[in-house]
Amino acid sequence: MDVLDNNQTIAAGDTISIRILEDRRDALQQVVAVTGEVQAPYVGLVSAKGKTCRDLAFTIKRELEKNFFQHATVVIAIDKINVEDAMRMREVDLEFYVMFGIVARQGKYDLPANEDISISQAILRAGGFAQFANKEKVKIIRKTPQGNKTILVNVDGIMRQGDLERDVFIRKDDVIIVEEKTVNF
Repeated sequence: MDVLDNNQTIAAGDTISIRILEDRRDALQQVVAVTGEVQAPYVGLVSAKGKTCRDLAFTIKRELEKNFFQHATVVIAIDKINVEDAMRMREVDLEFYVMFGIVARQGKYDLPANEDISISQAILRAGGFAQFANKEKVKIIRKTPQGNKTILVNVDGIMRQGDLERDVFIRKDDVIIVEEKTVNF
């Protein structure tokens, strides 16, 4: 049972297989109910949502060994993931920032949860500055509990002179605005 998956968690709508080796029957396929429960053989309703296959197997094993088997071996696998719910959960968890102005590609960009992205990296992800961008006064508009806060960043200084102390990290829902440079003829 120690070799069972201990990474992927079970969610409502997933189809799982439950097999008790000592029972000598085929695996029982179950769809995890909206409540997060499954009907385990001999045991009845067991909460599965949020548990890994290994966690659920050991939970059912403990219950079986109380009343039905001296030693129980439970094998559980996720046969089919409820893709719609998984995608919906993923969409809710996504964080992003928005890039406007004089860059190669304006738009909404994902902000990965496991890495920090600085203003210079955000500009590079947007394809870099366009020809007439004001690289010395890039605005970051950040939502705070007190209201919107504007941060001016000299990205030219960061990229050309290596002024990395001023390379501000992007946060969720930041709006980056690269304005056009005013040119006097």
